[in-house]
Amino acid sequence: MEKTLDLKYTYTDKKDTRSGFGDGLLEAGRKNPNVVGLCADLIGSLKMGAFQKEFPERFFQVGIAEANMIGLAAGMAIGGKIPFTGTFANFSTGRVYDQIRQSVAYSDKNVKICASHAGLTLGEDGATHQILEDVGMMRMLPHMTVINPCDYNQTKAATLALVDHVGPAYLRFGRPVWPIFTTADQKFEIGKAWKMIEGKDVSIFATGHLVWEAVVAEAMLREEGIYAEVINIHTIKPFDEAAVLESIAKTGCAVSAEEHQINGGLGDSIAQSLARNNPAPLEYIGVLDSFGESGTPTQLLEKYGLNAENIVKAAKKAIARK
Repeated sequence: MEKTLDLKYTYTDKKDTRSGFGDGLLEAGRKNPNVVGLCADLIGSLKMGAFQKEFPERFFQVGIAEANMIGLAAGMAIGGKIPFTGTFANFSTGRVYDQIRQSVAYSDKNVKICASHAGLTLGEDGATHQILEDVGMMRMLPHMTVINPCDYNQTKAATLALVDHVGPAYLRFGRPVWPIFTTADQKFEIGKAWKMIEGKDVSIFATGHLVWEAVVAEAMLREEGIYAEVINIHTIKPFDEAAVLESIAKTGCAVSAEEHQINGGLGDSIAQSLARNNPAPLEYIGVLDSFGESGTPTQLLEKYGLNAENIVKAAKKAIARK
């Protein structure tokens, strides 16, 4: 379907977003000697091997001891280091929430919590590993920045941006190969939404892997004479409320699209902004209060309604409610 649509963004290659983190971390290590890496027995999965090889004295393999890893990172931050921790999103948040809250967020320490294999697209590993609550958990913590980039290039750019950002941060990325449709030389601005496509009929706010699905959905809607505005919310906290309100003031309705529970994530952020400022119809694309299951990423996105076809349906429903 993608090849026959008039897409505003196209791609010639696909790559997993976790590789964007790995390559970004290596470049960050070359630029700043205070960058250190910590991993909980998942060097290959987190793509941290190149950093370990080039900077062995700045890399710490802590083993399957995620809580200890967060404590070590907090201590290193006190000593002026810039620690990047790496493990699966499920273990980066759910398993160590107390340590993050008490040792990192509460004292506003400069720790970067980097989480791979997030969302449904972890795939065959199944529900126990497919955390869909992590964005909500992390955005509720005071001082915490929450970033969910959309492709390899944006993940690499976000990783590099976090070196200069002072304070706790959660960087979420994934396992599947995914279209690379943003530029390699992009400037990543933490907290600044990116309007990718102008539109007048409906605003589509997407994050992570679903930004690409929103780009495809926009082309599908345009074929029917519906002009959607697509905005990439790569930073969920701090939330770019001004960009969201400006877009919806023009279009009059919106769709949120995220690989996360509908509770606690991007959609909730948008809904809160609308409730406080200018109520408007909002449709959610997300997981509807359930756990995941085993399957390929594409199968799971389709089954749980997290794809372009369902974004199109949601956009039409939002428009009908205006």
